[in-house]
Amino acid sequence: MRLGVIDVGSNTVHLLVVDAHPGASPVPYHSERSTLRLMRFLDAEGAIVEEGQRLLIDAIGSAAATVAEIGVDDVISTATSAIREAANGEQVLARIARETGVELQVLSGDDEARITMLAVRRWFGWSAGEILLFDIGGGSFEIAQGADEYPDVQVSLPLGAGRVTINHLRDAPPAREAVSALRAHARAVFTEARDTVFADRPRPTRVVGTSKTIRSLGRLVGGPADPLTGEAAPIRYEGLKEWEPTLREMPSEVRQYLPGITPERGYQILAGAILLRTAMKVFDVPTLTISPWALREGIVLRYIDALDRA
Repeated sequence: MRLGVIDVGSNTVHLLVVDAHPGASPVPYHSERSTLRLMRFLDAEGAIVEEGQRLLIDAIGSAAATVAEIGVDDVISTATSAIREAANGEQVLARIARETGVELQVLSGDDEARITMLAVRRWFGWSAGEILLFDIGGGSFEIAQGADEYPDVQVSLPLGAGRVTINHLRDAPPAREAVSALRAHARAVFTEARDTVFADRPRPTRVVGTSKTIRSLGRLVGGPADPLTGEAAPIRYEGLKEWEPTLREMPSEVRQYLPGITPERGYQILAGAILLRTAMKVFDVPTLTISPWALREGIVLRYIDALDRA
């Protein structure tokens, strides 16, 4: 069957169309995205302003038109932290449905972590053992851990790369004091999560990162993927530490010319590097493996699993 996924995140509206059936790996058929950076369109009360709503409606409407043109058996439409946490989120959802015909399912932070872990487990298999997962979004940072397809523990933290860029790193390049303040704040949040949510978990046998931000950092820090297997190079803590000062001194419009950094990620890649390095430090992670599968693939897998059980 051909399945469409419209994923509304904090940075992009991403359409993924795949061919999939029970027992097989989903095969990508079409992918397109619109860059929004919704965190820029929040007012003082945390509501999405008219310009942001218009951009959302245009991008979702375009994705829906592409789905109709391609033709799919079903389409799943989801939204994550940007709409989930917006003060006027319910009104925006209703307007999107009214003007585009697309009804978005809003995922909780726990939903994101669980579905992403499913995708990661299917990618690496059971031999990966106990997995610790880091997922940096635009609005939130999900951490999950477990030895099964769904995590035993998970947490969603308000430390997305887009969010902290706007809240802590507005200047480009930012002042050293701003970077230090962000690092201290992130360290406190990650440490609390480690000492409460993850306190009783065993040491992971594999630490995995997902998301476009982590994949971009992997290309920058670890170099290109293996030409034979296509496997992304791992991210090493020391490599991330070495690159961070360079990112800090660069204007955001220059970062997009670095290896692996796209224009839509250039403005927030420094925040992503600070957050990831801090999380790796707090959780004592020297090396992180990158998964090409993440939330969208997990949505597809969960859908196909449900069909198989029906």
